[in-house]
Amino acid sequence: MADDVAVAIARWRERAPQIADEIADAWSLRLGEAYAPGFCGHVVRAELDDGTPAVLKVYYPDRESLQEPDALERWNGDGSIRLLRRDDRLCAILLERCEPGAFLSSTGGEHALDVLIGLMPRLWTDASGFHTLEDEAALWLDDGLAEIRHGDVAAGLIRELAPSQGEQVLVHQDLHGDNVLAAQREPWLVIDPKPLAAEREFAVAPIVRSPELGHSKQDVLYRLDRLSAELGLDRERARGWTIVQTLAWSGGNYVEPHMEVVEWLL
Repeated sequence: MADDVAVAIARWRERAPQIADEIADAWSLRLGEAYAPGFCGHVVRAELDDGTPAVLKVYYPDRESLQEPDALERWNGDGSIRLLRRDDRLCAILLERCEPGAFLSSTGGEHALDVLIGLMPRLWTDASGFHTLEDEAALWLDDGLAEIRHGDVAAGLIRELAPSQGEQVLVHQDLHGDNVLAAQREPWLVIDPKPLAAEREFAVAPIVRSPELGHSKQDVLYRLDRLSAELGLDRERARGWTIVQTLAWSGGNYVEPHMEVVEWLL
């Protein structure tokens, strides 16, 4: 199954620039230089008819990305990049451009954590209509999570945490220092949402493990402690969800760094 997905993504990557050209013609956009390619996204600088700078993103329709435009619409630019237009059939979205566009991670781990703590509660809005963490965790188990190293721990945590969650809010399950950009409308704006309906404790997982904010046991535990304390979260639930999602997202080049985080948290 993984090989089939890899082939499908490779084919999509080949066609993505053509899709961007089709959208540019339909929306009267002038396309510029492409950004560094993402795993499942083709992102290009664009200008509207009136010269307004924008960004055109064509994304692969996997379950983590399909509701990206829905999340951006729900946030409506409050702490996040603004959605200007969408084409759900071609999986394309037009976004406001962040300038100067530096990654939050470039400012240093402590300042980045300050900014993230300020942004996160603004994203925790009504989650109605979004794919749920409970369903996502069940899919992780179906995909073989319990069979990898420490997977038995993750499976036990899912059985404990998933049915006992608190209030469901909209969370960005890939929020970290490289998914927040310097902008003009606000100092920092969140990009690239991977939205879920989940309890707040789950939202800290990608930040706790973020290697760009410091990758050591001390760094990881410091982020867990500070996020839990300042956001009023249950530290043990946050720790458990971080273990679960870090293992679920431990494919490719992330295997060893993710396993280190899990072992530090255990």
